[in-house]
Amino acid sequence: MDSTRVTEQPTSFERPQPGVDPVEPCGALLPAPPPARVPGTGAALPVQGRSGGEPPASGAASPGPSGATSPGTVTPGGSGQDPAAAPGSEHSQPGAGQGAGPDTHRPRPAPEGIPVQPAAGQGRTGQAPDGTERRSGQVTPPGRPTPMRRDGDRLRFVGAATRRIARGIDLDEIVMGLCRATVPTFSDAILVYLRDPLPVGDERPTGPLVLRLRRTDRIPAERDTEGGFMPVAAPPEPSELDSVGEELCTVRPGSALAEVLRGVRPVFTDAPAARAALPELLGEDGASAVPDGQRAILAPLRGRRRVIGAALFLRRPERIPFEADDLLVAAQLATHSALGIDKAVLYGREAYIADELQRTMLPETLPRCTGVRLASRYLPAAETARVGGDWYDAIPLPGSRVALVVGDVMGHSMTSAAIMGQLRTTAQTLAGLDLPPQEVLHHLDEQAQRLGVDRMATCLYAVYDPVSHRITIANAGHPPPILLELGGRAEVLRVPAGAPIGVGGVDFEAVELEAPAGATLLLYTDGLVESRLRDVWTGIEQLREKLAATAQLTGPDHPPPLEALCDEVLDMLGPGDRDDDIALLAARFDGIAPTDVAYWFLEPEDAAPGRARRLARRALTRWGMEELSDSVELLVSEVVTNAVRYATRPVTLRLLRTDVLRCEVGDDVPQLPRLRQARATDEGGRGLYLVNRLARRWGATRLSTGKVVWFELNHG
Repeated sequence: MDSTRVTEQPTSFERPQPGVDPVEPCGALLPAPPPARVPGTGAALPVQGRSGGEPPASGAASPGPSGATSPGTVTPGGSGQDPAAAPGSEHSQPGAGQGAGPDTHRPRPAPEGIPVQPAAGQGRTGQAPDGTERRSGQVTPPGRPTPMRRDGDRLRFVGAATRRIARGIDLDEIVMGLCRATVPTFSDAILVYLRDPLPVGDERPTGPLVLRLRRTDRIPAERDTEGGFMPVAAPPEPSELDSVGEELCTVRPGSALAEVLRGVRPVFTDAPAARAALPELLGEDGASAVPDGQRAILAPLRGRRRVIGAALFLRRPERIPFEADDLLVAAQLATHSALGIDKAVLYGREAYIADELQRTMLPETLPRCTGVRLASRYLPAAETARVGGDWYDAIPLPGSRVALVVGDVMGHSMTSAAIMGQLRTTAQTLAGLDLPPQEVLHHLDEQAQRLGVDRMATCLYAVYDPVSHRITIANAGHPPPILLELGGRAEVLRVPAGAPIGVGGVDFEAVELEAPAGATLLLYTDGLVESRLRDVWTGIEQLREKLAATAQLTGPDHPPPLEALCDEVLDMLGPGDRDDDIALLAARFDGIAPTDVAYWFLEPEDAAPGRARRLARRALTRWGMEELSDSVELLVSEVVTNAVRYATRPVTLRLLRTDVLRCEVGDDVPQLPRLRQARATDEGGRGLYLVNRLARRWGATRLSTGKVVWFELNHG
């Protein structure tokens, strides 16, 4: 496990303090450097005293000729008298008594952070010269981190550890911060249990209290006491702490563990209640591996309203046990961790809601439309704000046409996303009515005004007809689209700018342009081309140049792949270009060749179904699809018969040969047919039933001048 020693020190304290052994980040002690010598004298320089009045280490003294100089004295030239102690010396300190070490500088304040743990054998408060702790009488092995012996050490440790915990945003970061802050400075091992599932906010958890082991950290068994950790060739022998902990624990009501968790305060595991709770938390084997005495602390993790877990701090038998003041340290760590976990869970829920909202507002997949291929991208403004007002859509229309929509609501907040969802739904409804693009924008403008006076958005609505190879575009204050032709020429289309949606009282214009086969139309929002570093028209020109350069790589006869083209477009974004969310929609116009289209007008008379069957048979023979003649003749006859029965104007019949065979029958009656089960005595009502059974897909779409009933069949 990672046992990195957690230290938080300002940059000015990065150099090691004189007289204090340097410590590796992993917690191992490095050998102290030898004291410097005065040039020409061979005497050691004085060691600077530690903060808090601690005397320097005895190893810093330089023995005089007699070899009996006291610690902290310097005997230059072999003399036993310190010249700095003489009256009037430039090294004398005001108010210094006889006991003050000569040439002693003012102690610098210790850096804020987790206190450095001195090694065994060094002079320090609370330790005898033989390496034993005066208060406990136990020997600390060399290189083993020792517990904090002063209240100042504990305060500095708690401050550094809580800052480490507070830096985490999500659940894993907070738990990892707790583990790495405590091991090895405070404990040799830690086990963190969290409630499964974690309650969110004010919701009341249902079911029994279940604790799941979330993370464990411990000091590796093998250490290099001189220079830190040593890589081992073989796995180390398992220690008694390696067997502690079970993955899952169910807290029974009224049990010893439930009582300890209800008490909230950390307790030593040698207490009767905690000792009885360990088998329930760790299992029988794990409880027996916990060291005896005050070498383990069980700390409940309580959030704002309830206990959400527990932390177990462990020390090995050879290390000094915990003290009573360490319970306060454990309580501080548990409190900060639990509150951080509570906030992380709430943040995770909000991020989940935002992601779900944005995902439902945007299309999950783009439709497969005849004669056009589609690709899209969406990028939020930032990882912490995943919702926004940008959207795109592709809506199939009658006659194998497709509507391409891209829009941008002002802002990138939850409110903007909600307004975007309403406008997108309105656009889909209007597209289903087969209204012209300018009429769609007009109704969107009215809807935005009904939502509020400050609900403004830009939108571009285009309709592509693969049969006529034409595209009709209407714009409402949106950046113009770019058309990339097959030869590699990229052109910014000249479309009327229009006013944004929500202004009101304005008219929108539509323009009809050529859409040659092999060309690519790129619709985008202003987040792609506008930022703090460039204006919108500079970004549009850079985008046009990027598209032209990408098309040159594939040659004049092959357009670039759509997915790769979208990725290349997004690569033009620099570090300062992500000020707004980005929606991108690319459409590759394949079109339908005139030789793959058959179109007729039929008078609404009784002979129309027979004529429709003959025309369909001839077209299938010309295309080499005679195997579909029987099915197509039957279905065309049924649909045309139903149209002629109610139509007052000529009925249209169109066959399209693409990857499927599509048949479309249009009339001037707005009522849509419905599938129903005919009774045995009914003379009609079975036409749509046959269409539903034999066709691959079928449907009916209402037009402004009537309706279109269509069906598709697979061909070899």
